[in-house]
Amino acid sequence: MKLSVVIVNYNVEHFLEQCLYSVRRALQGVEGEVFVVDNNSVDGSLKMLEAKFPEVKVIANKDNVGFAKANNQAIRISKGEYVLLLNPDTVVEDDTFSKCIAFMDSHPDAGGLGVKMVDGKGQFLPESKRGLPTPMTAFYKIFGLSKLFPRSKRFSRYHLGYLPENEINSVDILAGAFMLMRRATLDKCGLLDETFFMYGEDIDLSYRITLAGYKNYYFPETRIIHYKGESTKKTSVNYVLVFYKAMEIFAKKHFAKKRAFWFSFFINFAIYFRAFLALLSQFFGKVYMLLIDVVLGYAGLSAISYLWGHHMIYDGVGSYPVTPLFTIILPVYILIWLSTSYFTGGYDKPYRVAPSVGGVLIGSVFILVLYALLPMGLRFSRALILLGTIWMALQMTLSRTLGYIFKLTDFQYGKNAKKRFIVIGNEDETQRVEQLLKSTSIKPDFIGLVTPTGAQKVPDNYLGNITQVPDIIGIYKITEIIFCSKDITHQEIIDKMVEWHANNLDYKIAPVDTLSIIGSNSINTRGDLYTVDIRTISTIQNRRKKGLFDIAVALSGIVFWIFIAWFVKKPVRFLCNCFRVLFGGYSWVGYCPTESVEEQRLPKIKKGIYNPASIVTGNLDDEARGQLNVMYARDYTVLKDFNILFRMLLNR
Repeated sequence: MKLSVVIVNYNVEHFLEQCLYSVRRALQGVEGEVFVVDNNSVDGSLKMLEAKFPEVKVIANKDNVGFAKANNQAIRISKGEYVLLLNPDTVVEDDTFSKCIAFMDSHPDAGGLGVKMVDGKGQFLPESKRGLPTPMTAFYKIFGLSKLFPRSKRFSRYHLGYLPENEINSVDILAGAFMLMRRATLDKCGLLDETFFMYGEDIDLSYRITLAGYKNYYFPETRIIHYKGESTKKTSVNYVLVFYKAMEIFAKKHFAKKRAFWFSFFINFAIYFRAFLALLSQFFGKVYMLLIDVVLGYAGLSAISYLWGHHMIYDGVGSYPVTPLFTIILPVYILIWLSTSYFTGGYDKPYRVAPSVGGVLIGSVFILVLYALLPMGLRFSRALILLGTIWMALQMTLSRTLGYIFKLTDFQYGKNAKKRFIVIGNEDETQRVEQLLKSTSIKPDFIGLVTPTGAQKVPDNYLGNITQVPDIIGIYKITEIIFCSKDITHQEIIDKMVEWHANNLDYKIAPVDTLSIIGSNSINTRGDLYTVDIRTISTIQNRRKKGLFDIAVALSGIVFWIFIAWFVKKPVRFLCNCFRVLFGGYSWVGYCPTESVEEQRLPKIKKGIYNPASIVTGNLDDEARGQLNVMYARDYTVLKDFNILFRMLLNR
């Protein structure tokens, strides 16, 4: 047998499915086998493998044993002359395996091989070729010098930025996302070091390949898509700690025989320094808009209060007293405005003008009520509330509009960012994908169909052919392109992604016979996933609304129970349920209980007092209850919870 492909999977079912479709194509004409080692996934991966890929040899672990150990499990029982370690969040070209094997056959000095990788937007990934992370190389990377001087032979050793990305070269380190190795090499240098749980094991094995007398090659004559960042965000503290701890293990193992203390000290200093920076980045990434509103809001209100008091109230000979107004009243006003803006979605990303200003207006109502309850000594002019409302609304509008004008990623104008798609494929597939898009909750603004060939004659409902896509993008203001992989080779998909990426487009791939469309908008963010059961209940806005609804109903039920008891059946049970929702970890409405694995794929929510099946007469089978759960999660609104609760309270 020529090739054994080993894929380690952990809760990325849809990415794994797309990867295996591409692997199946690439193995045509190659004698090979495929292993999937599953590290105790709960997302339905094993069920999908059984249904769609019966040829795959599955190793189902009962625990997450880590990347190195899982790969070794399959390598030990594999039979191929070459072994390929492949990430599940990848897509290979149709001739990737044949090209790589031909190169390895003609280069007996090659112990390992890596290929050119592009991300989900078609942009080159620099980790396709890497140098040995010596202490100085690690120093340059950790402290940002490699990023500052990406082409320097001295500072860019980690990603070998000085080597051309389209030339074959010998390199030190292969990327674990695609790591092709000669079995004879593995027999000589050993398998993956299981000391590494995640990250670093590819570096260690690549280095041992060179120590065994072989070369590692960067081979850019074939490419893969790597949806990098699927399982870990690079700015997360967890990633920093795990990644740099792996570097520490590697340094101690290979470089720190005599200077173990200093190497350990340096690496640990770098770990905590980068972790501190990651914490700062996470913190400011979440609150910077809030901080801007606090600073601009307080500065503007202070100026307004001083000028109004000085010119209108005290006739130019003084102003309001500093202590009560500037240290108590104004901060309380701002707290109320910002709190109501938060609950109306003013601080949900992407930041938008409407919910921010709406929150300010609601906050002004609360402030006016509070103003009426204050003692006379703390009641300043109502004009300050009116002027403050105008100022907060203006500065929030201005800050968010500027973010939109400068096309910052966290900002959006209007209610929904417009999703304008073109789907490239033959008639059957494009129509299937079109219906799939319409069945999700993304509400496409426009869907155009394009044929995958250069034929001039196209069906009446098509915009044109693939050669006309650049013009179609401009005319129809397209934001996303979906390729039907049944009708287009992966080579051509990657070609077009690289060719068109200058247009700042997003790309998706629709595998054949599946209900998922996968893509990635950023190297640092989880790849976008469009499925029929889009998880609208898991959005920040809907989770907050659901939580507020639960609390509001429970509190109202307790406070006004003596009145509500006249209208609801089983009032004592209702009162008990109010306390269960407030303190017992329950929600008023949750999922229907099922035994189906589908329930495990749905977003986690609290167990419900009631569920969508509660209002249905008669018994529903497990499949029907599962479908109700999917529809509830996909199309969630607070009104659904209200309807279910209202009907249950009055009808039972």
